[in-house]
Amino acid sequence: MNTSASPPFRSRSVERIVRGQATSDGDGVKLTRVLTQPLQQRLDPFLMLDAFGSDAAADYIGGFPDHPHRGFETVTIMQEGRMRHRDSVGNVGLLEPGSVQWMTAGRGIIHSEMPEQEAGRMAGFQLWVNLAARDKMQPPAYRDVAPANVPEFNTAEGAKVRVIAGQSHGVAGSVTRPVTEPIVLDLTLPAGATFDAELPAGHNAFAYVSAGGVDIGEVSPTRVDAERMAILGNESKADGVRIVAAADLAVPARVLLVAGRPLGEPIAQYGPFVMNTTAELQRAVSDFQRGVLAV
Repeated sequence: MNTSASPPFRSRSVERIVRGQATSDGDGVKLTRVLTQPLQQRLDPFLMLDAFGSDAAADYIGGFPDHPHRGFETVTIMQEGRMRHRDSVGNVGLLEPGSVQWMTAGRGIIHSEMPEQEAGRMAGFQLWVNLAARDKMQPPAYRDVAPANVPEFNTAEGAKVRVIAGQSHGVAGSVTRPVTEPIVLDLTLPAGATFDAELPAGHNAFAYVSAGGVDIGEVSPTRVDAERMAILGNESKADGVRIVAAADLAVPARVLLVAGRPLGEPIAQYGPFVMNTTAELQRAVSDFQRGVLAV
């Protein structure tokens, strides 16, 4: 569908630009950890953002064999490649280009994500979204969203907007979550194109540029280059954020725009377990070791 640009509004500014840390996870999968533990309180309710992308099979072929989670949600967004999901609840799903997987670990789940290719490019993101204390021990849940089922629209300037979660310009996303009320938009902007995104004033927000470059803000826009995350300021009178694809680069920009309502609760993390207290973490580890985490 097509939609016109939103009315003018006051844009958030860029508070800080973050460069991710190269690391590996799973069975040696190379990735960039963009949102790290020191940023969890500032970007509450978001706990982690990993960006992965490689043409070399050796960088991803080991995949992510069986591993546990408790206390939060994982969101996997595939741009390129194919990966198979299996979990302890009995879910099986295929992640393919353009698809999204939203998994609520709740009280516990064990899953694997393994490549279904031996050559070619694999690229995408995994975002971790915290659960409120009262929801951390809820039953696990899983949802696959096929590419065709991710709502999208195009603006008059040619911006393509895929609404993964929340809503934008009156278009509801494929996922709606209570409490944290996340907004996740996958943007493709032609060089020079402007996109104004509405963001609730109380939400923490960031934008990760995976390709091209953008200028964020209005009065004194800040350039954000590829493979950089911009933490957006929480100006009380701002209605959203203005993102303009860099005209001087003459290439489309790809941006993952994320916002969510902060929980304001203590965060206690030990690897794949995210709870509120050390005692709860110890219980999670014990449950996993005794084989009852996902029972």
